[in-house]
Amino acid sequence: LAMILALVLLPAFADVLGGTANRAEPENSGMLTFFEPHTISGALGLTLAKLAAFFALMAIVGRRVIPAILHYVAHTGSRELFRLAVLAIALGVAFGAAELFGVSFALGAFFAGMILAESQLSQRAAQETLPLRDAFAVLFFVSVGMLFNPMILVEQPLLVAATFLIIVIGNAAAASAIAVMFGYSLPIAVTLGLSLAQIGEFSFILAGLGVELNLLPETGRDLVLAGAILSILINPLLFAGLDRLMPRLENRAPVRTEEEGRIDITPKLTTTSLTDHAILVGYGRVGRLVAETLQNAGQPYLIVEERQVVADQLRAGGVDVISGNAAQPGLLEAANVNSAKWLISAIPNPFESGNFIEHARATNPKLEIIARAHSDAEVEYLKRLGANLIIMGEKEIARSISEHILSNINAPDTTTPSDSESRLTSE
Repeated sequence: LAMILALVLLPAFADVLGGTANRAEPENSGMLTFFEPHTISGALGLTLAKLAAFFALMAIVGRRVIPAILHYVAHTGSRELFRLAVLAIALGVAFGAAELFGVSFALGAFFAGMILAESQLSQRAAQETLPLRDAFAVLFFVSVGMLFNPMILVEQPLLVAATFLIIVIGNAAAASAIAVMFGYSLPIAVTLGLSLAQIGEFSFILAGLGVELNLLPETGRDLVLAGAILSILINPLLFAGLDRLMPRLENRAPVRTEEEGRIDITPKLTTTSLTDHAILVGYGRVGRLVAETLQNAGQPYLIVEERQVVADQLRAGGVDVISGNAAQPGLLEAANVNSAKWLISAIPNPFESGNFIEHARATNPKLEIIARAHSDAEVEYLKRLGANLIIMGEKEIARSISEHILSNINAPDTTTPSDSESRLTSE
């Protein structure tokens, strides 16, 4: 959010700060850029007016038009067309934001993502664009690597060292201090500080914008890139040192009560009253069918769902739901895993399932655990962690096909092709 504010305000203040705002925007780039303000208040007012107009257009038109377009394209049944529509909407909104309102391309893409999230097809859109996101991420970091000047390490070693120390020590100290001010324990504050003791892709975007606006020399960008790369390289070593230091921090950390202002970062979970029930983790395509089976059989069940929108919909329908990740501390206890009869993992990631399967098995040795997998290695992994039954989709499909073939080999042909086709469709 802070980066968004910087991307909005930096071009507006470029002229006032001695830069060249026109370099970041093409000539006659926006329908709202009728004048160029020469004061900070004028630049701020114009920028906020542009941003408000863009946000109003997206809130009024985008929230209605874009979801409608996605639903129309989805009903055509073409996966390629849906993927193309998502890409065209995202790039179109970003380009329109930059051309019509003078908003940065990156900020326009951010708003496009917000609008796409309003659609019920947002999860499918995210899945369809995953290969594109991976490709763009690779291209982004390749371009960053091409911008990096390794000679800066030789020509300006002291400035590189200073930049590196500012990034690592400055970020870590600031984040840790803020955490302590808000009442977190010393181990948590230090862990948070080391987690933020580096800078990443947002700093590259901001540095690039500074160079385009003539607010930052290219040497400054080289220093930022060098400091960022070094901070990323050193971060695992810092955490390795933290592992050794953590026992001392925990011993020295003062014990605070609720009355003394200790903040509990674990979300409050309400324990279910169900017993002899089934705990179903995940309400996707597989979980939905399993839930219907449990419902029709009259078996009490509880759903653990990470997507808040889906959880709210289920809760409104009278289903017992716990919102969150099944691996988070205290969630399985809130699901009353001690008294549960089954634990069913319907999520597609077996290694994520392994985190809570191991905990559930240790908590309730009599629990019947069912999971899904995609390979023999994943089956062995889940079995080793305590799953009783692991379903591998490909094997089940092959088994069903094989059973149908074997049942018809050397059997008298008593059905017509249409009858056989309808039976297979119903199955």
